[in-house]
Amino acid sequence: MVNDLKSALAELEAHRPGSLLGLRETQWLDAKKAPYRVADDPKAVEELTKDVAAFANGGGGVIVVGIATRLEHDEEVLDHVVGVDPAAVNADQIRKLIRQRVSPAPRGVRIGWSGAEGDERVLFIEIPAQTDHALFAVPAAVGKPGAPRPDTVAVPMRDGDSTYWLPRAEIVQLLSAGVRASGVPTAQALADLVRQAVSEAGPDSGPRVGQGLPDREREMRAAYEELAGAGLGKPGGEAWAQGAAALQDVRHEVDGEPGWVLCLVPDLPAVVVAEPVWQAIVEAGRRAPGGQDPLAAVGFPRPPAGTAAPWVIPADARRVDLDGGLWGPGHVTCSGRGVWRWQPEPRFSLNQGRSAEIGTGGQTPALRLRALVNLPWAEASTLEINKSRRTQLEQQLPHSAVAGAVTILSRRRGAELPAARWERGPFGNSGRSAGYTCTIAGPDGTPAVTASVMLALPTTMESTVVACADVLIENPEAWALALRPGCDTQLGLDEVQAVLLAAWETAAELLPDVVGGPASLKWAAPPTTELRITSEQPAENGVLPVLDTLVDLGPLGPNDNGPRPKLAVTITAAPAMDRAERQHLLREALVHMAHAFGYVDAEADVL
Repeated sequence: MVNDLKSALAELEAHRPGSLLGLRETQWLDAKKAPYRVADDPKAVEELTKDVAAFANGGGGVIVVGIATRLEHDEEVLDHVVGVDPAAVNADQIRKLIRQRVSPAPRGVRIGWSGAEGDERVLFIEIPAQTDHALFAVPAAVGKPGAPRPDTVAVPMRDGDSTYWLPRAEIVQLLSAGVRASGVPTAQALADLVRQAVSEAGPDSGPRVGQGLPDREREMRAAYEELAGAGLGKPGGEAWAQGAAALQDVRHEVDGEPGWVLCLVPDLPAVVVAEPVWQAIVEAGRRAPGGQDPLAAVGFPRPPAGTAAPWVIPADARRVDLDGGLWGPGHVTCSGRGVWRWQPEPRFSLNQGRSAEIGTGGQTPALRLRALVNLPWAEASTLEINKSRRTQLEQQLPHSAVAGAVTILSRRRGAELPAARWERGPFGNSGRSAGYTCTIAGPDGTPAVTASVMLALPTTMESTVVACADVLIENPEAWALALRPGCDTQLGLDEVQAVLLAAWETAAELLPDVVGGPASLKWAAPPTTELRITSEQPAENGVLPVLDTLVDLGPLGPNDNGPRPKLAVTITAAPAMDRAERQHLLREALVHMAHAFGYVDAEADVL
């Protein structure tokens, strides 16, 4: 049952925003049907900061955006979930406005998303109870574009389900009470305070370097002084902590030039990043699911190797390496058209996703060589496969890399059995999926070798676009008869490598084109490729044969763990790359796989 702030946050974090329906707006709960239009509406900016400051002054609370209310007995009751499009919300801009316009900046403000996959999602802004007994103020509302006036102050307060402005007389009383507590004559002290406020409200006023993070102020000032020659001006707001990092907006010393973000991360040299580049970094992680902090996803700038002194990332930078947050190490690069994109640094693991077994139901090939690419694009639910792109794919498949690899398998054994005829199936075809198969049969019609491809757009069970290319040795005996009687159908390790390379290229580059323009889509998580070599046709006793009977694994050396029916590896890397880079990564991945599965003597030069 939801009856307080703690239980409401628990339901939001469990992605059950509907549990809040029926609640009344209270001292700790406020609901908004639509998001704050902070990008183009000055009044929305003022409303946001007023609401946040009011909860900070009132003991904490939560603002839920995407739930409509109804009026019931003069009270607003949370009525139904309307949802918010994550693309319409810039959480980083909201955080920045709160830091800049609420003084002092409230600590611990958290922005998150709630809602099960496939359901409407709501945004929530949690303002924890503040422990420093400060009075949180904002610039007086003017409702006009431009910077807020520095010579005005207003104090919003929460009263039940509404917010009001603290009257001027009460502000004066609070100031006077504070002065009396200091032991200074009230009238004189208040007059001095007013004169000081007026003098500090001039054009040279503003926070100092490190203000807002007293424990790191000295460290930030030292970094600022070392980097000042890069064109740093005065701070543009108080410093704030984001994870373990200390950050502060800094103006450029030349009016009209883009500002900077001073960034200090433990164990790394301080860096100052030009504002446009910083926004590109934040934007790269903004589509992480669940309202995740963008910088927690992509990480912070990583200096070039050997750099120990504070360094600068200028506005004309075209690549920034990142130390790796939850997404792992990666980098953002800027294209010739000025478009920034995050890509992971290549790495290998044995982790498999939920789609590892997709499309294998009812199949028992003797050998499967598979490349499955997980493409976690943001807003993938809007993608579709239309007729023209499907037709184009059908025309390309006979000339694809995977078709060529299957054809070469037979050609190397003296037969010309091209993978030229592709048919729809056995996977479903619709606006959300595409599947095609090419089968080479033995003389009696028994399937011998099959190549199949599929691409599936997200469903309620899977949030990632999945592209897969399989080559199946269905029946080695039937394949031998189709080639010539007695032909050896065991694959060499070089053939396995060639097939996996072709399957990976097909799944990573040809199939994604069926949705149109994949290069322009942003990531919501790192893309991965899963490579598998499996024997799946059990013997009469139900035991799967070991791979050595179907593939010559001799070049990998002895196996300390004994023969096995499966080998697999996962590559985290950008799906699109040139063929030479893909070949290099494939060799490294296969060595990683071999070592993990007991072939400890395997080396890249044997592949």
